[in-house]
Amino acid sequence: MASFPTCSTTELSPLLSFAANATAAADYICNRFTATSDKFTTTTYAIDNTYLLFSAYLVFAMQLGFAMLCAGSVRAKNTMNIMLTNVLDAAAGGLSYYIFGFAFAFGGPSNGFIGKHYFGLKSIPSAVYDYSFFLYQWAFAIAAAGITSGSIAERTQFVAYLIYSSFLTGFVYPIVSHWVWSSDGWASASRTSGSLLFGSGAIDFAGSGVVHMVGGIAGLWGALIEGPRIGRFDHSGRSVALRGHSASLVVLGTFLLWFGWYGFNPGSFLTISKSYGTSNDYYGQWSAVGRTAITTTLAGCTAALTTLFSKRLLVGHWNVIDVCNGLLGGFAAITSGCAVVEPWAAIICGFVASWVLTGCNKLAEKCKYDDPLEAAQLHGGCGAWGLLFTGLFAKKQYVHQVYASGRPYGLFMGGGGKLLAAQIIQILVIFGWVSATMAPLFYALKKLNLLRVSKEDEMQGMDMTRHGGFAYIYHDEDGSSHPPPGFTMRKVEPVSASPSPNHNTMNIVV
Repeated sequence: MASFPTCSTTELSPLLSFAANATAAADYICNRFTATSDKFTTTTYAIDNTYLLFSAYLVFAMQLGFAMLCAGSVRAKNTMNIMLTNVLDAAAGGLSYYIFGFAFAFGGPSNGFIGKHYFGLKSIPSAVYDYSFFLYQWAFAIAAAGITSGSIAERTQFVAYLIYSSFLTGFVYPIVSHWVWSSDGWASASRTSGSLLFGSGAIDFAGSGVVHMVGGIAGLWGALIEGPRIGRFDHSGRSVALRGHSASLVVLGTFLLWFGWYGFNPGSFLTISKSYGTSNDYYGQWSAVGRTAITTTLAGCTAALTTLFSKRLLVGHWNVIDVCNGLLGGFAAITSGCAVVEPWAAIICGFVASWVLTGCNKLAEKCKYDDPLEAAQLHGGCGAWGLLFTGLFAKKQYVHQVYASGRPYGLFMGGGGKLLAAQIIQILVIFGWVSATMAPLFYALKKLNLLRVSKEDEMQGMDMTRHGGFAYIYHDEDGSSHPPPGFTMRKVEPVSASPSPNHNTMNIVV
């Protein structure tokens, strides 16, 4: 927050010696000056909090994007189920993050591992945090839970979603965000007490590791422990595509996520009215916010185009679903370094992210790993690449502006290997922490018969067996020859090959 100079009656009075009552004049001027200064201060608070709230709304809108993306990527018989889980990620995550999560993440002063203040938002607002900051961080927490839900879609019991979502947003994710984003975190580049990791701290500006890797690795263990969906691999072990039912919903969800990412990345500055004190009055944090939006855009666009042409070469056709996933992979990768790299570097980030996603998908297929949304590959793999990318391409000027002067920066930018080493440590520790917490949880749910639905329910679809009916009437390609109860629309055909010259008579079969 900007500080304004103070006015002293004692210092001002001698300068007003020509006045009849210099002390009274100085006191009046100082009072007016103080009132104006206070007005500027409160206006700055209002501007920054409005900016943060608007960013929080954008990030929350990503939940709709996740819901549409998930719905389109699963078979129609599980549409109600996956949309309900997305709603509950937000609802259950809201309560758990309010009671425990925010305190574990940002409850300082604390130790480097876990926060210990602000449970239930006690003592909020304060000089450090306002309500807008909680709302913004909650939107991030439920985004991590939404990533995981995609990995275990189409075969997971409803109660398992509630348990893992509350645990992830209330404990697992907040600990990681404390390490990297809190001023007390042991790996934080914003640490204000104690030594920095490798004299640098790990730079994860908007969460390639904190959000995307956490959600992706959690989903990885959930899908591994549950096993693939029935029919995903045949008896000889060959992959069988279980395609989602709506490319339209996938594209809609992708564009909604793209829109929300402008709150996810640029919004992570938290404030916008900060001046960098340069000779150019027009250049400040507001410029860095715009640059961050550009790097985000370029990385996603490059990844989308790279995926488009690579898939054309690999499989022989243009696939919109793959392009959407490639786009999101580019966004997940640039999220770490979006504020500290040049726009040209973001193009490199997106290009490599596309190939990282393709490679992870090939590996998953060989290992007979089934993830309906490629969430672990996309968010986990591309998120890890994003952390490495930041350690390679972070620019000195931007690192010093966003964090502090004298910090190490990218290896390829002449800054040495300290930042890269901190990024590698972050990758390893996140993988270890999420594995050590989420894998036992999913395994315990499996042993308690709370994780996977029965074979019969999975074959019939959870919409009918668990949620009271289908989202809409449909015909699944792999469905039973017996139509589901209710009216089912079949294709519309002309009555005869030679329609009447006056009109076409159509027969609708139900």
